[in-house]
Amino acid sequence: MRRTVLPALMIAVLLAGCSTFEEGEGEGPALPPDMARRADGRTATAWPTSLGETEVRKRIARLLPGTVKDRAGWAEDLHTAFKALEVPHATQTYCAAMAVIEQESSFQADPVVPGLPNIVRKELEMRAGRYGVPSLIVTAALSKNSPTGKSYNERIDALKTETQLNDLFEDMIGELPFGRQLFADYNPVRTGGPMQVSVEFAAQHVKERSYPYPIARKLRNEVFTRRGGLYFGSAILLDYEVPYDQIVYRFADFNAGRYSSRNAAFQLALGKLSGKPLAPDGDLLRYENGLPANVASSVEDAALGIAYKLDMSRPQIRRDLLLEKTAAFSRSPLFTRVFEMADKLGKPMPRQAMPQIDLKSPKITRRLTTEWFARRVEGRYKTCLARGIT
Repeated sequence: MRRTVLPALMIAVLLAGCSTFEEGEGEGPALPPDMARRADGRTATAWPTSLGETEVRKRIARLLPGTVKDRAGWAEDLHTAFKALEVPHATQTYCAAMAVIEQESSFQADPVVPGLPNIVRKELEMRAGRYGVPSLIVTAALSKNSPTGKSYNERIDALKTETQLNDLFEDMIGELPFGRQLFADYNPVRTGGPMQVSVEFAAQHVKERSYPYPIARKLRNEVFTRRGGLYFGSAILLDYEVPYDQIVYRFADFNAGRYSSRNAAFQLALGKLSGKPLAPDGDLLRYENGLPANVASSVEDAALGIAYKLDMSRPQIRRDLLLEKTAAFSRSPLFTRVFEMADKLGKPMPRQAMPQIDLKSPKITRRLTTEWFARRVEGRYKTCLARGIT
């Protein structure tokens, strides 16, 4: 991931809709396209740069839902995150983050997850079977006392939050005789905190930016705190450039992965041009263990099938597809030529499309999709904007 700052031009176009309490002040920078577009035709701007930090925190607190406890604490942590990330202080940017927080955790710093004991026992059963650890050994080990003084069975039965779950797996990996064999130093808890941040994303992000807080234990533990969860969650959502003119696609990216909405639009355009319809899921390449696989994806096959039309070689197509998780893909020859040619076939193709993805997780008990998530967050976002009107 390369270091990016939410550019002033981007922030000027982001939000549809309502007038906000910075209206008429006009001192702050413009917002990105997906946040700055307003129904009245005017361009929204960030809060005046002349505001002191105390006033900024007060404005943040006023945007929080009325049911939120410790409003000053949430406002402080959000302000610190935005300041460190250089995200403009604006009703739109803060409401975008707050909408995700409300959707993901209802402003719980350590969200309660129903059914965690069953999730853990199924995970242990699955991994024991995979690695050939006899069930009797697992049963005996779980009856032993853990570093907290309680047995592992007692801790599993009492699980309620993701922080407790993360700490449990950390102790099992370090203490149980089969812990490293089952988990290979890999804690299966991959997301957490009030914005459900990926631990992998946090590890990558700190390589590019300085984390604004001291790390007392491990970085992954910071993800499960309010301050760390808000910092990394705000980074995922706002610390990158997108070509969208509607914020709902940024929310879709938060769920499906950065640039997924742009990539889904590319898939639709390529499918139209090649005559081979492609599922607009936002993934352009196949991946194995987090790395691009050598086996061509359906997207790569479709592009190769019309390589002569694109006047591109196989290596050139592969080169550009490898940019799929970056802003640079939008400027690549492959992206440019596909859209230029697809646009000539009829009505111009949109540069953003909703990724069609079914959400799967042990914590999800009904059929949900990325579009469902994005639309729900968009609704919360609009409600937050209304709280900013004075």
